[in-house]
Amino acid sequence: MKRFLGSLVVVSLVITAGGVTAGPLRDRLGAKFQDRLQAKQAEESRPIDVQAILPGARKQTLSYGADARQAIDIYTPPNTHDAPVIVMVHGGAWKVGDKANTGSVENKLKYWLPKGYVFVSVNYRMLPDIMAYEQAEDVAAALRYVQSHAGGWGARSDRLILMGHSAGAHIVALLSSNPAMVGQKWAGTVVLDSAVMSVPDLMSHRHLGFYDEAFGADKAYWLKASPMDQWTTAAVPMLVVCSTKRKDRPCDQAKAFQTKVTQAGQAMPLLPQDLTHEEINRTLGLPSAYTLAVDHFVTSHVK
Repeated sequence: MKRFLGSLVVVSLVITAGGVTAGPLRDRLGAKFQDRLQAKQAEESRPIDVQAILPGARKQTLSYGADARQAIDIYTPPNTHDAPVIVMVHGGAWKVGDKANTGSVENKLKYWLPKGYVFVSVNYRMLPDIMAYEQAEDVAAALRYVQSHAGGWGARSDRLILMGHSAGAHIVALLSSNPAMVGQKWAGTVVLDSAVMSVPDLMSHRHLGFYDEAFGADKAYWLKASPMDQWTTAAVPMLVVCSTKRKDRPCDQAKAFQTKVTQAGQAMPLLPQDLTHEEINRTLGLPSAYTLAVDHFVTSHVK
């Protein structure tokens, strides 16, 4: 159910909103959407064979809070000692998605697990139960849990990279801009295609309805949940990846964020990619200049 957002928008605008008025055509479009959604759900929920990726590796699921959704999957290579850690936060419009989705973890596991990395994938509470800032607080709690338990997995908390895609990218950018939400800092963060670097800017222009669910109407809340507005020179270093194929132009906000950071005398590398929103997540870990660029940032910060 991971990356259904584009299709959801089409259905909202074309079918349920009445963009297609002819009943038979609407029914055919709805049936095609359901078929695509079911196929995507089946692919995203397909079990990943960790042993096929790396013999001797193991997966365990642990809780970092009282709610059933406050859980993490930990993938550990065999014979780890002082290993670096990647913590992945899935996307899904702040309302859907899962830590086990193949698009979020499979190719990343195939790339970094054999390199000796411990890989952690995070679940968190979502809409309608809690909004975006509170979701970031959940991920902050998960990150604290990983930092305090990393040694038991043969890893080091000071060699930790936080990574997130889409809504998860907004969350990790917010935490990295304001690491006091977590407490102990970490080595670096990879932000995978968020269109929400400035929440006030997003909300003051025409936007999709689910952003209202995630951020509400309170301008003080927008500022609190906005990575650009929370950023200070105490921030964790970030690599920002953005899609040049998206019509909502996430690279524009990314460039504005980079300008703010650069003017403050710090670096924020920006990595525009000629990939779709989904491809930025799913193809990371496959052989490509894109994967190598992300890996260069990762390895340079976990030395």
